[in-house]
Amino acid sequence: METTTERNTAAFTHLSTFSQYIIPFGNYIFPIIIWTSKKDQSEFVDRNGKQALNFQLSILMYSLVFAMIAIPAFLVTVLRNISINDLINNNDMIFENFDFGNSIGILTVGAIALFGFACMKVTEFFLVIYASIKAANGEEYSYPLTIPFLK
Repeated sequence: METTTERNTAAFTHLSTFSQYIIPFGNYIFPIIIWTSKKDQSEFVDRNGKQALNFQLSILMYSLVFAMIAIPAFLVTVLRNISINDLINNNDMIFENFDFGNSIGILTVGAIALFGFACMKVTEFFLVIYASIKAANGEEYSYPLTIPFLK
C-alpha cells in the first residue's frame, strides 16, 4: 500500500510533463528531477516516473517521424513552384503560378502527418491527466504505445 505522499509524488511526476507548454523541454526536465529525487525511496514513484519519461520520449520519437514526413512534403511542394531563374535574377520568390495540381498527393500525405501529430498531442494531454489520476489513487497505469526506454 502506497502512502499519500508517494501517490501525490507519482501524480505530480505525470502532471509535471505539462510544463512543456511553459518551459522548453520541461516535459523531460521536471519529471527527471522528481523521479531521480524519489526513485530510491519508493518503488511506486520509480515505476510512475519511468512510465512518464518513457511516454514523453515515445511522443518525441513519434513527433520526429511525423515531422520527417510533413516537412519534406511541404518543402517539395513549395520548391516545385519556385522558378530558380526568377529567384536568381530578381532576388525575389515569385508565387504567381502556384500549382497544387501536380502535388496534391504529396500534400495529402503531409496534411495527414500534421493531423496525426495534432491527434497525438490531444491524446497525450488526456492520457497524462488519466495517468495522474490513476497514480493519485494508488493504481498502476501503463501508457499505450510507449517504447520502454527506461526499464
